[in-house]
Amino acid sequence: MNLHTWWLFLATVFVVCAIPGPNMLLIMSHGAQYGLRRTSATMGGCLSALVLMLAVSAAGLGAVLQAWPTLFNALRIVGAAYLVYLGVKAWRSPVSESGADASDAMAEALATRAGRSPAALFRNGFLVGGSNPKAILFAAALLPQFIDASRPTLPQFGVLVTTFAVCEVSWYLVYAGFGTRIGATLKSRRVAKAFNRVTGGVFVGFGAMMALMRQ
Repeated sequence: MNLHTWWLFLATVFVVCAIPGPNMLLIMSHGAQYGLRRTSATMGGCLSALVLMLAVSAAGLGAVLQAWPTLFNALRIVGAAYLVYLGVKAWRSPVSESGADASDAMAEALATRAGRSPAALFRNGFLVGGSNPKAILFAAALLPQFIDASRPTLPQFGVLVTTFAVCEVSWYLVYAGFGTRIGATLKSRRVAKAFNRVTGGVFVGFGAMMALMRQ
């Protein structure tokens, strides 16, 4: 792979990763609720799922999904249902009555509940990151365009995946950082409730769009 090809891939992926989607929404939401440090677990889950999808595409399984539309549609519906579930859960998420009067100790206690553990946040990120099988087809169509068939494929694949991961994590930090900055405003019960409703509505919207997608 020559340097010009790599720069072209970098520019393409940088723009693609910046586009808001379920991953970025989840990371921003978690950044607002749990802070940047705890949201790193969510980022790890999302990134792991996407890297796995790239590996699946490199293995040629993207072609399998294209050849088996029933399998693709089944995965798509499952992914859409999970996003809708997250949306409903966010919409109905309880908001503290005490609002701005909540103590730091109580906030920390809520943040460290079992359901908010790093493992749970990682799992949440992984499931959202892997909820869209369209990403496998996208990767299967994108990566080959930047692979030089006259050279060993594996090292090129390693460079492309590493570049993708760096771009993706960079945007994760931007979205999580933005979420962290608005987190303080969520101490207001009314603002927190509105945030949950907007986040839930957008997740449901993503799920609906995915359910209506066609291969």
